[in-house]
Amino acid sequence: MIQKVEGIIIHEQDYSETSKIIKVLTKEYGIIGVIAKGAKRIKSNLRSTSGKLTYGYFHIYYKKNKLSDLITVDVINPFKNIKKDITKISYTSFIIELVEQIIKEEYHEKVYTLLINCIVKIDDGYDPLVITNILELKLLEYLGVKPMIDSCAICGNKDSIITISVDKGGYICSNCYRSEIKISDKSIQLIRMFYYVDVAKITKLDISDSSKKEIDKFLNDYYDKYTGLYLKSKKFLDNLLKL
Repeated sequence: MIQKVEGIIIHEQDYSETSKIIKVLTKEYGIIGVIAKGAKRIKSNLRSTSGKLTYGYFHIYYKKNKLSDLITVDVINPFKNIKKDITKISYTSFIIELVEQIIKEEYHEKVYTLLINCIVKIDDGYDPLVITNILELKLLEYLGVKPMIDSCAICGNKDSIITISVDKGGYICSNCYRSEIKISDKSIQLIRMFYYVDVAKITKLDISDSSKKEIDKFLNDYYDKYTGLYLKSKKFLDNLLKL
């Protein structure tokens, strides 16, 4: 029986001279393997719809814990703008790999939806660094290491927050502050906004370069300290941004 599933292709590899195997992150089943028979043939209907980052409705013969067979794809968004820009490709590859690591442990449909919304925003031209940071912050909850961003991580005070600390695991108020590196009030506010914002509803991102740097550094350091994740795409992205 043919099933229709929503998903995005996150990996592809050659299977034979004419076919390939694709890995699809689906809304319904999480990550599944699918064989696209004949997809490498020039005249194949699957040739243009079985590549990485194709987002659509996949009509498949679904086989649980086995390779499913791809019949056809109704493309929702080919993400053409991302595919034309190496920086956008790099950020998108990073967030896909990050989500892939998280849902290997346990699949969450909310994480799937969050990823798709973020990729759509990157394709629409929103700052890929900011969108990536928003996703990174939201995903910390699923990793079980969300920082305290509603009150002081030490005393619980909701007022007079003056910085955020990786070592202390969240916001620090003026009473508990000792020698932690301070960040701007704007960055403190933005970190909380990043966590609570509905990505799909974002229409404007007007954020200073200094705040971007402060927030990105905090998240990089926080991930290094608490998650234990090592992502190849992150290293490539970091090297690209140094050029």
